[in-house]
Amino acid sequence: MTNTSSDDATLKFYRDNAPAYAQRQPRGTEQMTRFLAALPPGGSILELGCGAGYQAAQMIAAGFDVHPTDGSPEMAAQAAQRLGREVKTMLFHELDAVAAYDGVWAYACLLHVPRDELSAVLARIWRALKPGGWCYASFKSGEGEGRDRLSRYYNYPSEHWLRARYAEAGAWASVAVAHDQGKGFDGELASFLHVMAQKPA
Repeated sequence: MTNTSSDDATLKFYRDNAPAYAQRQPRGTEQMTRFLAALPPGGSILELGCGAGYQAAQMIAAGFDVHPTDGSPEMAAQAAQRLGREVKTMLFHELDAVAAYDGVWAYACLLHVPRDELSAVLARIWRALKPGGWCYASFKSGEGEGRDRLSRYYNYPSEHWLRARYAEAGAWASVAVAHDQGKGFDGELASFLHVMAQKPA
């Protein structure tokens, strides 16, 4: 893998399937409710992997200052159309903000980061958060990297392995991991890890 924090085949999938993927409304309402409750009212949120903008729309409607981004220009265009605002095309390794956001929302996107690059991406997120800021991210759990039947790359972490990557990325005040099951775009039942991590105040 090159140091791009992305996988070419995975990115191509989202670029080629942006219109179809945009029809799917993501889950995660419970996690978003918990995430938004932890932030100051009207706080600034960086969304990574915003997809078609469904969750950005929900956070904007809740009164937050949301900055949606996606690694696929085609997907960013879908989100921009839905939101009526510009959506930045940005790969994870291009995040260079410092203490800029109250929260970072990364729903079902960091799970595509190559395993040997995840710590570096998490470190960039840690740096982008304001003191006391929160990051939410979800992952499909497993015991090693692989691809699904749509050829998308997944890092498939265990909770133990994932906690170690967060520890390498920075000093967090807390890292909480919740487990559940659900179906993704491929229709396959999968186990998920939901991580809420707070940067020290």
